[in-house]
Amino acid sequence: MKKFIQTIKNIFSIEELRIRILNTIGFLIIFRLGSFVVLPGVDPAQLTGDAGGIFGLLNTFLGGAFSRASVFGLGIMPYISASIVLQLMTVAVPYFQKLQKEGDSGRKKISQITRVLTIFICLAQSIGYLTATIPSEAIVLENQFLFQISSMVILTAGTIFCMWLGEKITDKGIGNGISMLIMIGIISRLPASLWYEVVEVKGLPGALLSILELVALFLVVMATVALVQATRRIPVQYAKQVVGNKVYGGQRQYIPLKVNSSGVMPIIFAQSLMFLPALLAGIWSQDSDIAQYIGTTFSDIQSWQYNLLFATLIILFTFFYTAITINPNQIADDMKRNGGFIPGIKPGKQTSDFIDNVLTRITLPGSVFLAVIAILPAFAMMAGVSTTFAQFYGGTSLLIMVGVILDTLQQIESYLLMRHYEGMMKSGRVKGRTQNTAVA
Repeated sequence: MKKFIQTIKNIFSIEELRIRILNTIGFLIIFRLGSFVVLPGVDPAQLTGDAGGIFGLLNTFLGGAFSRASVFGLGIMPYISASIVLQLMTVAVPYFQKLQKEGDSGRKKISQITRVLTIFICLAQSIGYLTATIPSEAIVLENQFLFQISSMVILTAGTIFCMWLGEKITDKGIGNGISMLIMIGIISRLPASLWYEVVEVKGLPGALLSILELVALFLVVMATVALVQATRRIPVQYAKQVVGNKVYGGQRQYIPLKVNSSGVMPIIFAQSLMFLPALLAGIWSQDSDIAQYIGTTFSDIQSWQYNLLFATLIILFTFFYTAITINPNQIADDMKRNGGFIPGIKPGKQTSDFIDNVLTRITLPGSVFLAVIAILPAFAMMAGVSTTFAQFYGGTSLLIMVGVILDTLQQIESYLLMRHYEGMMKSGRVKGRTQNTAVA
């Protein structure tokens, strides 16, 4: 405890770090307050409450703003969707590949295109949002057309404002702003879910069971941290170069290949596809008993068929996303151009094949572990944990929280070490997502 208090003092003794932390807290407070501002023309007393299915997942990411018909009802999710689309296009479309290789100017153009695409996605999603989440009796305006248009504009403006807050947190605060907004939305629901599980569901008679649930949650979090942090370091030796009287190079470095280099993207992709079987089966459910069985089975997240398909999709998407984000040929070319080589491996194609083989070997256990974490909430619900609290036992929510917290701690650690203070840990170093991309 004494070391912890001293670390807190060291953190706030660095003026720049103190200002960044206070700025981050201020921006997050603004984001949370905005999530309680209801759209004009909506009676909040008539809203149905928490949503289910994919809407429940979005509601978790947005800290309840989705179900409250808030001006931040769409949150930052349209921007994330636009970013994913642009990221995939940089792999498939030559124009965007060229922009990505142009450096800062290319990244600025991609960022501008992402913002414009975000606006169009907001306008499209706002129509579905207003139709699916706001019942007609909750709308107090008589002019429905005026309500629809004004709400579409307000929801779009709310997303743009959230995007601006995220960029400000990245520039003026600490951590990745966009990820921080998602994390604070998830964490904001944790106290209420914990209270409901421990006090209202289990109560005093189930105190021992509540303790066991918290211990299990702690172990799951530790396992998730191990998955996010795990890396396979490939040694790289650089040849010595004599320029004048100075010798450059000759040192050994490492390429850190993460066991889970794709992050939460496989879970997001797989989760978006898991709604298709039930949706398609619902079209023919009245005419076919098989379609009705499929619709019922794949609407139940506790069924073994649902979890088996979900886990399989996650494993497949992990390999796919890793393949499009990490290019062994480019890594091998960069190493060769900079005079680096892997000891015992010839530069060029053999180096590329070696990196590809290592990446394949570490991606398989990483994808299986990721699939296990993704389906853990279903097993928690089977064990008697309430639905609202079970989502913290795994899935996208847990991975986002762990990833963002580690990234933020890594930045704070770098400030402390830069000012010659002792780090936040007695041994080892906090490794954030700055190591996600392998570079020679």
